[in-house]
Formats: sequence, structure tokens, C-alpha cells
Amino acid sequence: MRTLDQTLLALADPTRRGVIELLRQEPRRASDLAEALSMTRPAMSRHLRVLRRSGLVSESEPEHDARVRLYRLEPGPFAELRSWLTEVEAFWGDQLLAFKQHAEKRAKRPK
Repeated sequence: MRTLDQTLLALADPTRRGVIELLRQEPRRASDLAEALSMTRPAMSRHLRVLRRSGLVSESEPEHDARVRLYRLEPGPFAELRSWLTEVEAFWGDQLLAFKQHAEKRAKRPK
């Protein structure tokens, strides 16, 4: 559950969700992310640190240039989040079905 908490905490910030949206398109450098979101590089660095610690994003060095760091999405935390949301959705689906059956049963009773 700790990783799910970290995922939700990381995604709670609109800027970090913006980073996720950009990285859905393709891996990017921190400077490209900062520019796309009109942020300073230090501010972007702080957001990327949170995303890395949560496991949502990883960084790598391209073979041709060790000075560059590319950031990309990692599927694991998203799969865990999707699984948890599916469980919650199933719970509420069951609750609504039970309520519907109860309401229909009451509506059929003679008054």
C-alpha cells in the first residue's frame, strides 16, 4: 500500500500530472519538460525527484551522450493504481446493485 500512497501523492500535484501527460507522448529531458510547462529547471527537478521516488518515472542516459538524462514513464505503479481502482469500482458496483435490488423489491410490495 505504501507504493500506492506514493503514487497518489505524486499524482496529486497538477504539475506532476502535466509531466506524466508529456511523458506519455515520448521520453524527454528535464529541460524540455520545464520549457513545455513554463517552469524553471530547479522547480522541474523537484517535481521529477518526487516522480522518481514514487516509481512513476525513471531516468536514463542515452548511449551517445552521458550528460543527458531522459525521463520516461514506468508501468508498474500505474498497473498497481489501475488494480486498486478496479477493486474500488467493483465494490461500488456491488453496492449500487444491492441498492437497486432493494429498491425494486420495495417498489413491488403492495401498499
